[in-house]
Amino acid sequence: MTFDEALQYWHRRVDFERKTPQSGDLKLRNITLLLARLGDPQRRFRIVHLAGSKGKGSTSAMLDAILRAQGYRVGLFTSPHLVRVEERIQVDGEPMSPAELIARLDDIREAGCAPVPGESLPLNESLTFFEIATALGFLHFALRRVDWAAIEVGLGGRFDSTNVVLPEVAVITSISLDHTETLGDTVAKIAFEKAGIVKAGRPTVSGVDDAPAREVIEKRCRDVGAPLFESGRDFSFVHEPAHFDIADRPARVAIATWRRQLPALSLKLVGAHQAANAAVAVAAIECLRDAGVPVTDNAIAAGLAGVIWPARLEVLGRKPLVLLDCAHNVASAEALRDAIVESLPVRGRRILIFGGSRDKDIAGMLAVLTPLFDDVIFTRFGNNPRAVEVERLFEWMPMGTTCQAHGASDPAAAFAQASARAGADDMICVAGSVFLAGELRPLLLKRG
Repeated sequence: MTFDEALQYWHRRVDFERKTPQSGDLKLRNITLLLARLGDPQRRFRIVHLAGSKGKGSTSAMLDAILRAQGYRVGLFTSPHLVRVEERIQVDGEPMSPAELIARLDDIREAGCAPVPGESLPLNESLTFFEIATALGFLHFALRRVDWAAIEVGLGGRFDSTNVVLPEVAVITSISLDHTETLGDTVAKIAFEKAGIVKAGRPTVSGVDDAPAREVIEKRCRDVGAPLFESGRDFSFVHEPAHFDIADRPARVAIATWRRQLPALSLKLVGAHQAANAAVAVAAIECLRDAGVPVTDNAIAAGLAGVIWPARLEVLGRKPLVLLDCAHNVASAEALRDAIVESLPVRGRRILIFGGSRDKDIAGMLAVLTPLFDDVIFTRFGNNPRAVEVERLFEWMPMGTTCQAHGASDPAAAFAQASARAGADDMICVAGSVFLAGELRPLLLKRG
């Protein structure tokens, strides 16, 4: 296949990042069969498996950075991507190349040619986009001979395509209302789906602080005999916020585990929520160390200080301050708001560029964010059909807000409008969706 043919084979599949799955759509039969035909590549390296409503990507990136600092060869599997689909599958910080993608997809297509047992159609006809992505990641990691892989769940956990692995540690970062049409309309129901990644006899690390969700995770761990380490009970952290001013001051986090107290460490990612994610990552590393895996304190310090995770409170300009974030639900909007107040003081006006997806709580996010901003510019990203039309976004403006709402046809036009309104002492913040962040990030990087 050529690169375009490989992408066509992949992208013509049902994609639950673009279409909300219905009851019964998520299952493990096809991915299990596909991986078996590929020789079960997921069994050829050691895994940390991560689920959560928010924070799982950042925590995965921190684990990747810590393990690489120790000298391991590490795979990182995340979703969705910001700009290019190859970003989802990285080895030692490098996305898979187009040539590697073609070769791996050719192997997957060949494995999918035979029919499913008892059916007439080839397996290829029923594979989803994410099932192929999962197989692609596992196959790539096996062929590149990684020692470890941080594997992020795509949706939920129990029936997610990644949930065919036997991890050394399972991690659940947080639980909040998100993907309610698929996962359930309460945190307890969502926690039940996330807790599906817990495996018998393998430790689980939980950063969940919601009481009903904690109870669900605790019950799952008791039922299958999985040791559980919980934030606030078995490990904790103290966060010293970053501060962006004339002399930037990075965040610091002091983490205490069930084994010891670590000294305050520099943390490159901004916000108290990232300090919480760092504590979860270090707790997962502590589980590995308890199992005899060598990871030094120096590797932990280097990983947290050097971790790179784009579009998470990412500063991409100074005069005015330009901030890119992929907050996409109420919990992540609250984290963004708190981090701006703590770490990003602005003397002038604050301008928000906002776009969102139909299955998200737009009204809830705007209720959190608009009190912090003087202007909001609504726009519609073009890289996902779930995007909400600009006209609809105006309908969700909170009553009584002093924030002035404007519209722009696309993200580039929204940024041009924000730039025209902003002075050197002002802030432009992009938020509302990972798809909006992904569409604007190349423009902002090109702009310098």
